[in-house]
Amino acid sequence: MLFDLDDTLLDRDKAVDNMFFIIFEKCYEDVKHTTKKEMLQRFKDYDKRSYGNSNKTSYGNSNKTKVLEGLFNEFPPKYRLPSQDLQDFWNNHFPQCFSVNQSTINILNSIKEQVKVAIITNGSTQRQKAKIINTNLNSYFDTIIISEEVGLSKPDKRIFELALNRLNVRPESALFVGDNLELDIGGSQNANIKGIWFNPHSIKNDTEITPFAEINSFEKLLSYLP
Repeated sequence: MLFDLDDTLLDRDKAVDNMFFIIFEKCYEDVKHTTKKEMLQRFKDYDKRSYGNSNKTSYGNSNKTKVLEGLFNEFPPKYRLPSQDLQDFWNNHFPQCFSVNQSTINILNSIKEQVKVAIITNGSTQRQKAKIINTNLNSYFDTIIISEEVGLSKPDKRIFELALNRLNVRPESALFVGDNLELDIGGSQNANIKGIWFNPHSIKNDTEITPFAEINSFEKLLSYLP
């Protein structure tokens, strides 16, 4: 069973919230509660725009300088981080904003007792490895493939085929679990792997991609084990 990382194994939305609070504590003082809520929403908007674009180009890499500069320009801080330090600040702090739900760990343990498991993720090697190590996910998986590291990115079918080769598994025997219809489900299906759409927020499917299955919780994965 193959897994996406962000917004599948890890709650990226929650991590973005945590990242905002780190920035807020470091750079701002005496901000009204209503303004703070508005700042958080705008920060998430900037990040979403950056994250969505980066997933489709450059192996999922993204320059987060624009996200932080957007926030600082719209809401001038008391202490402004130097522009040349913004990317390093993000790289150093964002991986620490992630945590793994204990129920996810329990289900992973149940799954790996029966089948081989792998992660395929788009993104920079530095940031994705840091997330995986900080959450100890590296101890649960047989192989982990990061797009920048291998020079391939989802939805390219070759990155899925690379995982199958490493696991010595045939495509018809594999399942891929991910939240992104185009990158995860469409990509895995291009490699003849059944794609399970992880859709906990009940997002409407407005694409032409038809997942093998749709789940809103990890517990339902157990029913697809042999």
